[in-house]
Amino acid sequence: MRIVLQRVKLASVAIDDSKIGEIGRGYVLFVGIADDDSQLEIDYLVRKISQLRVFEDDNARMNLSIQDISGAVLSISQFTLFANTKKGNRPSFTDAGSPAVASLMYDHFNDALRATGLSVITGEFGANMQVALVNDGPVTILFDTAHK
Repeated sequence: MRIVLQRVKLASVAIDDSKIGEIGRGYVLFVGIADDDSQLEIDYLVRKISQLRVFEDDNARMNLSIQDISGAVLSISQFTLFANTKKGNRPSFTDAGSPAVASLMYDHFNDALRATGLSVITGEFGANMQVALVNDGPVTILFDTAHK
């Protein structure tokens, strides 16, 4: 699995110019899934993301987790995180998970995040979405379970 995490002040997702979800302070997660990903990857990422300390404390140090600040998550499926650009100018997406596998894993991932007590809003798997966000910091962190 690959996840791009962005710390945000606010974010929203729309489909066909109709807003389907929004959050205030928290994370936007762009989630890419491969066919060989399993519950092990989900468990690892949920632990890392829910406990990640990138919010500032009273001393302006990144020392607080999303749970400490009662933040929320906007989770967006994004198969393009597995784009292979080594050959030619058109990316290949053959490393991305098949829709049947990736959709199920994406749902499991979001449910596991919710099980930690986090509020998780999602986009629509496979849809053409418009994501708006105000990156806070900016803070952007890449997780790739192939390199854990």
